[in-house]
Amino acid sequence: MTSKFEDEGIQEIASLLGDYFDGLYDGDLEKFERVFHKNSHLYFAEDGSIGDWSRATYFEKIKSRPSPAEQGLPRHDKIISINKAGPDTALAIVTCAIPPRYFTDYLTLLKTSSGWKIISKTFHTDIHQ
Repeated sequence: MTSKFEDEGIQEIASLLGDYFDGLYDGDLEKFERVFHKNSHLYFAEDGSIGDWSRATYFEKIKSRPSPAEQGLPRHDKIISINKAGPDTALAIVTCAIPPRYFTDYLTLLKTSSGWKIISKTFHTDIHQ
């Protein structure tokens, strides 16, 4: 990311989000391994119940589908906001897509000894035909 932020933590998070977007678009699990904490989980609502995927389950889903890059799909990456609650806790809201699915992701981040990591992802999916 080329954005300049006065808060170094915000810049670090923006950089991590760049890797997150690239990992999603390219299906690059090495980038995902760097941005998702090993204990991270993904949550979503579906048909009145809550879905909960472990990091391993999410990575398998990414690995088993053709990436947006392989499909020649346009990118729809956007950082909506980054909010820090303190020096080691943050929330990022982002949007991205694998058309016809458009996602809004709430990414909770923690600063670890190896830098910022996504500890949880809660997402919503809209389908546009």
